[in-house]
Amino acid sequence: MLGIFSAKSGHPLADAKEAKRVLNELSVREAATALDEVAGWLESVAADEAFRLADRLALVSQLDEAVQAHARKLGRDYLTSPRLGRQQEYKLWQANHDYWQQLGNAYDACLTRYRSQEKGSDAVKSGLPQLLIRLLRALSAQLKWDQFRYGPVNGELWQRMGRAYLFAEQGKLSRQSLTPYPNVPGDSTVEQEYLKALVFQASSMDSLLPLEIEIAERIIAHFLPQFVFTAEARPDNVYWVDADQPAPPKRLAVQPQIAPSLRFFSAGAALEKLEAMLRQVERGEVPSEVNLGAQYSARIMLPVLRHLAMYWAPKPPMRSHDRHRVKSRLTAVNGLAAVHDRLSNRGGEQSEAWVVDDVSLGGMGAQVPLGANDWVRIGALLGMQPEGGSNWLVGVIRRFSRETPTQGSVGIETLSKSPQAIAGDLGGMDCNAILLDTLHTGDTVRVVLPSAAFEPAIPLVFAWQGRSARLDPIEQLESGVDFDLGLYRVAPPG
Repeated sequence: MLGIFSAKSGHPLADAKEAKRVLNELSVREAATALDEVAGWLESVAADEAFRLADRLALVSQLDEAVQAHARKLGRDYLTSPRLGRQQEYKLWQANHDYWQQLGNAYDACLTRYRSQEKGSDAVKSGLPQLLIRLLRALSAQLKWDQFRYGPVNGELWQRMGRAYLFAEQGKLSRQSLTPYPNVPGDSTVEQEYLKALVFQASSMDSLLPLEIEIAERIIAHFLPQFVFTAEARPDNVYWVDADQPAPPKRLAVQPQIAPSLRFFSAGAALEKLEAMLRQVERGEVPSEVNLGAQYSARIMLPVLRHLAMYWAPKPPMRSHDRHRVKSRLTAVNGLAAVHDRLSNRGGEQSEAWVVDDVSLGGMGAQVPLGANDWVRIGALLGMQPEGGSNWLVGVIRRFSRETPTQGSVGIETLSKSPQAIAGDLGGMDCNAILLDTLHTGDTVRVVLPSAAFEPAIPLVFAWQGRSARLDPIEQLESGVDFDLGLYRVAPPG
């Protein structure tokens, strides 16, 4: 248990009996309550100047260990709980994010005190590798939770991670392998924890959904030993980072300024192994050797593997169409019901004004205000009306990053420049849908339907230009926030 604390501290946990009681009770707390309580304890311990360094670190470590299972459960709840409202989702996100932020701050404060040679520092010297690994894990978890809401990520986070790694390297601790947590299998090193955060960032998570981000992180951890991480400038390097600066890693398309804190990395043999796994999953075989935290189908894993293969490749992903810089306004409405109303000339929900940054044949990039409703997310269906035009386009948000708490940047794929609202019958049920393509007998067309409305054996029947039209289902192409996208074949006139 805890050692004998300094008598000068009035903190409740400075009393060994009280600390033991609190730690024991945490195990029976509900997960969200336990994490919230520990976040408060960590903040107060970090702020109390009377704790000796050894006692401070011991207490932070034991608080950390006491809620590891709770943290895993609450993280799963965020990713897998069905039908969370936006406020519930944000509350759950904040509970997780705040915990990892306070844990990172608490370990960082211990490292700062050690580096300043505070009295009693020698007592924690043997525990430095574990302290550094846990610090980097906490900061990496904060980075992941920031990414679940698509940023913004404070540049200071990168500097804190980089300086922890450089400190470990200078002390010849960066490659010392140990088990970070008791009763949790798996060894790690400071270098591996730092590299995992760098690869995570370099893998460009702003076009993945939160569950896909979680799967991507676990795939990164699986292939991490095959990555190449070096201080040498070599021809096979793909990414670089200045570990002493508050900036994320970048591709070598942007040349760095020479500095002793420069580090380089590339996928190395990991890319070939990833591509082999991709081919396996394309055959419908889900690999059992990767710890994904849960069982996922090949359909869920495929987009993640394809995404990582693009960003680990020596050459950056190529855009399908050239982009052209513009500055124009765009009227946007959110969701299938609102888009259907606009296409039907029924007005509908209040629209928002966005600013378009660039356009291409396939879509556009735009700056968007993030209001109180905060509906902007990957997979959201949009109705879009360019400034000065009367026609509406239909698109889907494919990329999202939060530049500030009130301003975001999105990448939009245009699904149709001539969509049509239709009101049809789907197996005896009324169905408001959006036709994305022109009807020609025998051709295939795409149709936006309400969520879970696509049925493989049920045709969509609707009135079209004074006659009845029938679309026979072929396959479901994708599911978005509030819609299904189905592929149909146009039946001959009946």
